[in-house]
Amino acid sequence: MISTYVARISAGLLLVGGLSLLFASDTILPSLIPTFPVAGAWLGQLLGASWLGFAAFNWLNQSLLLGGIYARPVVMANAMFYLIAFTVLLKLATRRDVPHVVWFLALPIVLFAVFYGWLLVRGPLEHDFEIYRRAQDGG
Repeated sequence: MISTYVARISAGLLLVGGLSLLFASDTILPSLIPTFPVAGAWLGQLLGASWLGFAAFNWLNQSLLLGGIYARPVVMANAMFYLIAFTVLLKLATRRDVPHVVWFLALPIVLFAVFYGWLLVRGPLEHDFEIYRRAQDGG
């Protein structure tokens, strides 16, 4: 199912970001925010832990039929996370002193925001329905 691939990619992105922040927040955060105090690395570790939890949430729900009324909590959580992350990065990107890495972070986040927002209002893709029905019928 297409939504399964998207959930896997989302889980992978959040896993990489979460592990990076968990183990290297004292390096990553000051490079993104020049005035960030190194003593505040615990804040990045908390953010990394939440991303790891969300990655696990996506990974464990990857086989569900996503969209519309199907797995609405999974789709809603992802849509809200990526929409809020996109708006924060968009506001940040309007500043002049922003590192270029912000644009690389914004690209996958906006794609996920659009996809999960679309699934929220549209429902599962027809191709996903066909695969799900065949899996339920045993073949």
